[in-house]
Amino acid sequence: MASLLIALIYVAFISLGLPDSLLGAAWPVVRLEFGAELSGAGVIAMITSGGTIVSSLLSDRMNRRFGTGMVTAVSVLMTAVALFGFSLTKSVLAMCVLAIPYGLGAGGVDAALNNYVAIHYSARHMSWLHCFWGLGASISPYIMSVCLNSQVGWRGGYVTVSVIQLVLALTFFATLFVWKQNQSSDPQIEDEKPVGVIGALKIEGVPYVLIAFLCYCTIEATTGLWISSYYVEHKGITPEVAAGYASAFYLGLTGGRFIIGFIADRVGDKNLIRVGMSVVCVGIAMIMIPVESCTLSRVGLLVTGLGCAPVYPSIIHATPINFGKVNSQAIVGIQMASAYVGCTFMPPVFGMVANYIDISLFPYFLMLFAVMTIVMTELLNNEMAKKQKEHL
Repeated sequence: MASLLIALIYVAFISLGLPDSLLGAAWPVVRLEFGAELSGAGVIAMITSGGTIVSSLLSDRMNRRFGTGMVTAVSVLMTAVALFGFSLTKSVLAMCVLAIPYGLGAGGVDAALNNYVAIHYSARHMSWLHCFWGLGASISPYIMSVCLNSQVGWRGGYVTVSVIQLVLALTFFATLFVWKQNQSSDPQIEDEKPVGVIGALKIEGVPYVLIAFLCYCTIEATTGLWISSYYVEHKGITPEVAAGYASAFYLGLTGGRFIIGFIADRVGDKNLIRVGMSVVCVGIAMIMIPVESCTLSRVGLLVTGLGCAPVYPSIIHATPINFGKVNSQAIVGIQMASAYVGCTFMPPVFGMVANYIDISLFPYFLMLFAVMTIVMTELLNNEMAKKQKEHL
């Protein structure tokens, strides 16, 4: 049963990543069909993020009442239904409405699975699972491109991913007993009173980890959105070449999570975050160096991605250790909400910086948030060290 469950969780992480790249891949065609503005995709994405933030904050209550397996199954089903609805829409307004259940489903499964893995599995699995999320996010643009080059078009792309999600949801419903067996072996979570979202915010160290998470996700999301524009506008590279440069960051991120999985248990979450953020700073510094050749800068993107690789999984995996299993679901839920705030609102902030000042400030913007991430994680480590001394 244990092997079946971990296999299901790996599949669930692929399903979590599958829909994430669909909108971006389809939007150039969708907006022409609907006569929409280029910025319309951003509105849909922000509504989706709003849904994920709400469901992340509610995750502690939902998981305690219904169990991780049921929350995962229902959440994946919600995304399947919403994605199928996208395929039937005839306006951006309809897509905005459907973005609400899609966001709620995505946030529910994200918070539930991350906390479940943090409690029941090693750091190795956490790193590899997030690598599998990247696999899912990489597959969906390919599915969409195949559909766009055929008669089914972008609607067929949404239908295809919707059917995959539906099959996965039915699989999760059929295997709920496996999740229940594993949860029943952890009586601490059942016996102790949940802290809740408000109570979690009052726990010493939680504000530090939330700010750290927001800052880290700002680095990842801002790089993903603006790196190509930085090279085109500031370095004078063609868009086609710049797109290839951007892939270097994601190659480092996804490949790094796979490699780090082999050493994660021996190195430990705290050290992985320290080393990872140090490597991020080195990578960003390489992008900053003003040389004519872009080779160093491209290597810097790869290095930045490698540095980012362990940070997100390690922060999540350390949550039950730092704050206790009984508090972890509430805190992981808030962390997910904080992550989505960083991913949603901070890239547009840099867009304003690029628009009103200069896009050349891109690496300096990243370095600022990298330093803030390091400061917040070290403050958290000091807080946890004090707490340990008090219990001795």
